[in-house]
Amino acid sequence: MPASLHLHVPVRYNMVNADEIANLCYERFDQLPRRGKPDPGREWTLLAAVVKITRCADPDTVKKEVVSLGTGTKCIGQTLMSPNGDVLNDSHAEVIARRGCIRYLIQELHRAVSSGDSSVFCAADEQGKWRLQPGVSFLFFTSHTPCGDASIIPMTDSQSQPCPPVRSVKGHEGTDVGGDLKRKAEEQSKGQNTKLPRLEEQETAETSLEDRGDTKKSFPSNTSKSEDPSQSHSTETPVETVSQASAQLEIKNRGPFDSAGLHPQVPDIHRTGAKCVPGGRADPLHPGMGYHRTGVLRLKPGRGEPTLSLSCSDKLAHWAVLGFQGALLSHYLQEALYFSIMVVGKCPYSKEVMQRALVTRSSHVSNLPAGFSVCPPLLLQSSLEFPFSQAQTELQHQAGQGRISPCGAAISWCNVIEQPLDVTANGYKHGVTKKALGTAKARSLLCKLELFRSFLSLVSATDPSVLPNSLRRSELHTYWDYKQASQSYQQAWQQLHSQAFPLWPRSERNLLLFH
Repeated sequence: MPASLHLHVPVRYNMVNADEIANLCYERFDQLPRRGKPDPGREWTLLAAVVKITRCADPDTVKKEVVSLGTGTKCIGQTLMSPNGDVLNDSHAEVIARRGCIRYLIQELHRAVSSGDSSVFCAADEQGKWRLQPGVSFLFFTSHTPCGDASIIPMTDSQSQPCPPVRSVKGHEGTDVGGDLKRKAEEQSKGQNTKLPRLEEQETAETSLEDRGDTKKSFPSNTSKSEDPSQSHSTETPVETVSQASAQLEIKNRGPFDSAGLHPQVPDIHRTGAKCVPGGRADPLHPGMGYHRTGVLRLKPGRGEPTLSLSCSDKLAHWAVLGFQGALLSHYLQEALYFSIMVVGKCPYSKEVMQRALVTRSSHVSNLPAGFSVCPPLLLQSSLEFPFSQAQTELQHQAGQGRISPCGAAISWCNVIEQPLDVTANGYKHGVTKKALGTAKARSLLCKLELFRSFLSLVSATDPSVLPNSLRRSELHTYWDYKQASQSYQQAWQQLHSQAFPLWPRSERNLLLFH
């Protein structure tokens, strides 16, 4: 085991109950306003949250508080990305929850530098730096296994997966949130109560995959086990394949026919619509277990076009080494922030596959700068299912409600004083008109530009005498400048990518030069 691999143990793990965490997150969602939520029985979504854990004076108790929550399944295409940083590129629940947490952390750092009164941070040894208060840690919850590598697991039943096929609405790129689409959606639903946005309609299983990226093939499914391929590593990048030979062995062991002796049983896996990154090895696309290659980086599918957004499996693996605070907040932190525990709601799940996707691929990374280490979370699963999951929506669906589809909106709530709720669609504020696009009124509070401006407000509030050394350079102007000036973070990024993820695509510089 590399010297840099260790677990943060801020609380005893037996003090965190997976069902309690899931219930806490579901209750927080229930308390939110109706806006942006799925229509019961017709729309589904995914939920993720960041929970702050605080060890109390009584060593046997901890306080648990949801500090950020997100829903969403969508992702915009590469051509819709904005050089102004004013569009939210990735609206998957996991990304929404993490970005909302950044808003929360900026607020807490603002309190720390202004008055020293923060429940999260206290002064660190290095001048201008901060660290977590003793006994404080963060946990990540997601109602479904993350898209990408973590979702490529053996099928054990006929549970549906979060990926209905959809059709892109062409000719409205960049303006999908306007009234024209609302009218179109209302016409398509024949007068049903369809809220904005209503952007896609489902088609047959042969059409393009929905942005969430996971799908189910029509092979008969039986309980099957696959070897954990996470122990093997390529000399370049960890790549493993669920082989077709393994599938044939499963058939041989079970016999070639089903219980009625009529049809051959082909062991299958849950599929992901996320595509292997360009430049690497592609999926074999063999029947059953040999369909996907595992352990590889994947890009989320957009609405009919490529994206630059890595799968949530890849991003969670990233955060387990670089921390979830990002480059900007690393200026202020003596140590990166890691999720000590990850809880997954009731859904198709394999702990071995989660371990492969989130931990093993980067467990060998070494030579990280001070403040960074390989910190894989403890993996837990809850027995409680999200009431608005796809499976629950299918159970609640009634005749006359129209087709079941993913909710087009993404909800962010975080524990901040100003504007804690942010509802978006297609990268913009939910419900904005075409006329408002490009203005502050249309911007999500989670987009790069808004988070950057919040960060700059933090810098302005910091007494110059205690400003971190990395922020005292006069040539800092653009978002790119501030990210690159976070030298320890950039060094850690280079080590992670050269050793574990050499094919990780970087955002084009011209998309990061706003200020």
